[in-house]
Amino acid sequence: MLISKRYNLCMKKIIYTYLLIALGLQAQTLTLEQSIQKTLLNHPDIKSFTLKVRQSKMGYKSALSDYLPQVNLSAQYNPTQTYALPVNGKFHTVNDTYWSLGASLKQKIWDFSKTMAKINASKLDENIATLSLKDLKDLLASKVKSLYELMVVQYEAIKVRKTDLDLKKAYYAQAQALFKQGLKTEADTSRFLSAVYLAKDNLAIAKATYEKAKNSLSLYMGEKIPDDVVLQTNVIKKEFHQNNNSVKNILLANNELKIYNETIQKNTLLHQSAKASHYGSLDLLASYDRVGSLNLYDTQLVGVVLNIPLYAGGRLTADTQNAEIGMQIAKEQKASKVLALKEEISNLILDIQRYDETIQAKKAQLDAAQSTKRVLDGRYKEGLSTYIEVLDASSLVLDAKLGLLEAYYAKTLSIDRIDYLKGKI
Repeated sequence: MLISKRYNLCMKKIIYTYLLIALGLQAQTLTLEQSIQKTLLNHPDIKSFTLKVRQSKMGYKSALSDYLPQVNLSAQYNPTQTYALPVNGKFHTVNDTYWSLGASLKQKIWDFSKTMAKINASKLDENIATLSLKDLKDLLASKVKSLYELMVVQYEAIKVRKTDLDLKKAYYAQAQALFKQGLKTEADTSRFLSAVYLAKDNLAIAKATYEKAKNSLSLYMGEKIPDDVVLQTNVIKKEFHQNNNSVKNILLANNELKIYNETIQKNTLLHQSAKASHYGSLDLLASYDRVGSLNLYDTQLVGVVLNIPLYAGGRLTADTQNAEIGMQIAKEQKASKVLALKEEISNLILDIQRYDETIQAKKAQLDAAQSTKRVLDGRYKEGLSTYIEVLDASSLVLDAKLGLLEAYYAKTLSIDRIDYLKGKI
């Protein structure tokens, strides 16, 4: 019975320990998706653009109010007011109090779509603000991707550098032993010691670059990244499908071009509104007032008012021309952006194709360098090769590993840029 209790207690402790380890590993894992979501939740630019979207919605409501009835209350009180009254063909003045209380209603009937064009333009302002917010989110996600992927690359580079440092230390220890046996010269030990120091320096540079990327990502996320964080190492090995990423498809999905399209439509509506302002407006007026002067009486008014501007000092014409120029500017800016995007997208696709070839070449180079290194290591022990050949072989292996990482990283950055250009987080 006692043994059974001890066994159960021991098993509970083991299970509890494994749970703690599992929770610890989970807490240390940081995925790319988590990094993006935390950035989008905490970055101040996101909050600022969210407020701008709300501001544009209020602008739309403000413009819409011009087509709704305008109701006003009015009140006036004069402690003394002079009245002129005719008596026997002569006017006599009387001072008395005056007060009035009333309400008025004004409803726009027709203004040749001037107000409606402004309302629709305000609605497009809301669309532009929403698209700008989405574009900002995509841009921040792209920056987070590059920082996260840089961390992964530098983390892998640190492992490669550590392996290279351990190898150089082993070469140095081996050279010392062979020197003591009289099989190698002092130049061998000195050259390997120099290689050890160089490897240490390169390892320190890789660690510093990793820490810089981690600090930058921490600032974007708004929280500290632990030193023992576990990253997704597969994020730098992305595949690119050119059929789904043609220049035409990317241009159709691009956020900036969508914003230009909305801006062109907005300026077109503003131009229509400016032209309609030349024709005036037809308004319905109604009012009711209770007046207390020498007598107490009511006044009522119901009517229609037509306002046609005859001369406004050239302001209406200038506003119309200015709106037309704004429309033309937006069209030319869009055309210029399309040209720039076509050039950038084409270059990115060519870069990705080149990086695919570089990756294949680096893989082949790595296999050949490792095979050569194994042969030269054995020949060096037998005294059939020099330390220069051994170091050259190890340098080729190191360069191939780092070059492969750099090619993966460069290809990933190009794919991320295309994802951003087509509005894909």
